[in-house]
Amino acid sequence: MNVLVVAPHPDDECLGVGGTIALLADQGASVTVLTVAAHLPPLYPEQVHERTLREAARAHELLGVGESVFLDHPAVLLADAPAFEVNSAVQRVVDAVAPELVFMPFPDRHVDHRRVFEACMVATRPVRGGRGIAAVAMYETLSETFWNAPGAEPQFCPNWTVDITSTVDRKVTAYRRYESQVSPFPGPRSAEAVHALAVFRGSQAGVAYGEAFQLVRATFSPHLVRAGVRPNPEGGDNAGSA
Repeated sequence: MNVLVVAPHPDDECLGVGGTIALLADQGASVTVLTVAAHLPPLYPEQVHERTLREAARAHELLGVGESVFLDHPAVLLADAPAFEVNSAVQRVVDAVAPELVFMPFPDRHVDHRRVFEACMVATRPVRGGRGIAAVAMYETLSETFWNAPGAEPQFCPNWTVDITSTVDRKVTAYRRYESQVSPFPGPRSAEAVHALAVFRGSQAGVAYGEAFQLVRATFSPHLVRAGVRPNPEGGDNAGSA
């Protein structure tokens, strides 16, 4: 099974999908992480970019990522890039990977997250090559996803939880490898906050540790169920655990 995780920046994939990446990789899935933006000039010096690339390589190795793709758009400036350019770049990776599962960011407070979400929605439409995609889901990013204005902006409403009890320690350890991005507790990007969110999301679905997603569309096939990716058979608020 081919899985594509689209991240606006290095570390977003670990924050939102790290436990699920490790779980699927352990089950034999081929996981590709596409990182669209990078810590590049004019807002960041080149050495910061080089450091985050090294950190991403170490984190991805621990999680079992098969391929890491970096588009290297300057961070925080994605909205200034032509929409067609960003959409086409994401589309090319989707076509090359031919994923059955796609994870993309929720369109939250960060302008880059919204821009990447829009590109993913275009690239994963269920037409042409997109017909092979069985599920498209949005993930949450600690801090940014919870800073939207209630009632005035979209809110993250998860309806699918993946049980990451067996991989939560690797998720947190992989995140710690992003040394330049980790904040001290009680910061929202602290390792303690990452662990606490996994506890909370797991408790919502009756498991010890979880990662929560909001499904955009899904057609769950028998082979996906065997791989541990399945909707909650009882339905309801828990909506799904894997």
